[in-house]
Amino acid sequence: MKENNKKNNSEIRWFITIFITTFLLSLIFSYISTTAINDIEIIPAIIILIVVILVGIMFDIIGVAVTVAKEEEFHAKASKKIKGAKTAIKLIRNSAKVANICADVIGDICGVLSGAISAIVSIKITQSFNFSFNLQFLISALVASLTVGGKAIGKGFAQKENEKIISVVSKILSGIYK
Repeated sequence: MKENNKKNNSEIRWFITIFITTFLLSLIFSYISTTAINDIEIIPAIIILIVVILVGIMFDIIGVAVTVAKEEEFHAKASKKIKGAKTAIKLIRNSAKVANICADVIGDICGVLSGAISAIVSIKITQSFNFSFNLQFLISALVASLTVGGKAIGKGFAQKENEKIISVVSKILSGIYK
């Protein structure tokens, strides 16, 4: 019974932590990106939109890779002191939280941002070319298609190349945290 309460408390703390983190990050990134997008030309705005979509796809790939990766594959590397192997093991042991952060927090924030940015881009295009129709529906559909299609391809890639993906991510993380 006591262990159940401990687990429930841990899950509640995780929910609160992830809720607050997501709220703050989304608020900050939404404000910065939409404010910045308003003040730049169409081409840089489109480039930023594409980057946001790609970041969402990339983090979704990481989230999938960490959930399918096998910890055992990194034990031999860790015993040989290969950079990032211990970090990879930690990522895999915490795969549910890592996937939640990568695919849900960062991925969903990128989805919200790409929606907001696409709205601004469509207004900029409509005004610049004096279109009499609203491009928002077309651009939103294009952004959604690119995001969903990219994530679909990314999931297959992540399942096949999970060890390589986790190796790269863990090397980057171990370099940052040293």
